[in-house]
Amino acid sequence: MIGWLRRKLFSWVEKLRFPWLLLLTAALFGVDLAIPDFIPFVDEILLGLATVILGRMQRKPKQSVERPGS
Repeated sequence: MIGWLRRKLFSWVEKLRFPWLLLLTAALFGVDLAIPDFIPFVDEILLGLATVILGRMQRKPKQSVERPGS
């Protein structure tokens, strides 16, 4: 079960355009949730949205170029 979940997670991460930036943003989001701030939930919402946006950005599929007459 764990192996299947790990394979699915790694295959999803390989499709992302910026996997390390997503990991960094998610870690920063987790730290930001633990530290209190002056205006509650503003930065948590913004970092959460940034994490979701980065998680949805996938690489563009490579298109093969077909030559006429081949």
